[in-house]
Amino acid sequence: MSILIISVQVILMAMFTVSVVLKWGRAESMVRHWEEYRYPMWFMYVTASLELLGVLGLFLAFWFPVLLNAAAFLLAVLMIGAIHAHLFRAKHKPVMALNALIMLILCTVILLS
Repeated sequence: MSILIISVQVILMAMFTVSVVLKWGRAESMVRHWEEYRYPMWFMYVTASLELLGVLGLFLAFWFPVLLNAAAFLLAVLMIGAIHAHLFRAKHKPVMALNALIMLILCTVILLS
């Protein structure tokens, strides 16, 4: 495994761990965004659980490399959904989707490696 891929894995694990904590902790900003997306609150917990599954997959991929692409694919799909939620459901300015776009690009780096 290359240094680039390991670095991307670590960045993704850190970013999505923060996201999971914010969602499960019902951070005020996360709840506000979820309301702007017009999704039910239970879906925030489903999303956080899927993100956690992706983080665990990225972590376990250090020992079981077969999990790397599956975890990156799951997180990429979630980021496509996040971009859609920001731009089309909440009608946020594009800058609000920037973090999700960066995470999608990082997932794509793994998927194309």
